[in-house]
Amino acid sequence: MPRDNMASLIQRVARQARITFRSPAGPAFGENLHRLQQLLDEVRAEDLHLAPRGPAAAAAGGGFPWAGAVPPVSYMHICETESFSMGVFLLRSGACIPLHDHPGMNGMLKVLYGTLRIACMDTLPPAAAAAAPPPAAAGGPCQRALFRSRQQYTPASPPCLLSPHTDNLHQIDAVDGPAAFLDILAPPYDPQHGRDCHYYRLLEGPPAGAEPPGLPREVWLMETPQAADFWCGGEPYPGPRVCL
Repeated sequence: MPRDNMASLIQRVARQARITFRSPAGPAFGENLHRLQQLLDEVRAEDLHLAPRGPAAAAAGGGFPWAGAVPPVSYMHICETESFSMGVFLLRSGACIPLHDHPGMNGMLKVLYGTLRIACMDTLPPAAAAAAPPPAAAGGPCQRALFRSRQQYTPASPPCLLSPHTDNLHQIDAVDGPAAFLDILAPPYDPQHGRDCHYYRLLEGPPAGAEPPGLPREVWLMETPQAADFWCGGEPYPGPRVCL
């Protein structure tokens, strides 16, 4: 069966995103979000004129060839309005987007090629903390969170969704090679309106040799500066133009 016209699919995604996030508190938001999810699930790498990049072999000494040379993660900007932004993130082999939040924002992530491991967490109100922070928390502000899930996503997977209150913190790792995903954030980051990205470190981990603890579970997170070995570069978007 022939695929939809490549230019029309990403254009339809953008138009539906504009409709969906123009009124996120409106009565039709759930229905509009479901329609957007359906459209996003159809998108493939070829629709955006992207070709999977070959796996990067580890450099001598166990490092990665991109370390210290080019960004581990790149971003292709597609479009942005006051209500949402859309673009493509490309992760090189071994790259990780560290644990971070999306204050007051909705988000949708669709893998285009490769495999991603996504860990999702929810912040918990201070009153929910039943125990004191571990000693390691003395290095900075910390908060309690619910570690909800850790799953692998491929192009065959449905989009990963986040809301202002559910799965709002996540970490994204490229698994066994490079990967790319289409990303929608609504509304876009805007530090002047309190929507700035914050990074966190998980303070708890299983003892060496122990089985990983089950999920979901409560954990402590410490806010940290952006990691020195993580930064995001820019690349031109090669796909069909989007007009809004």
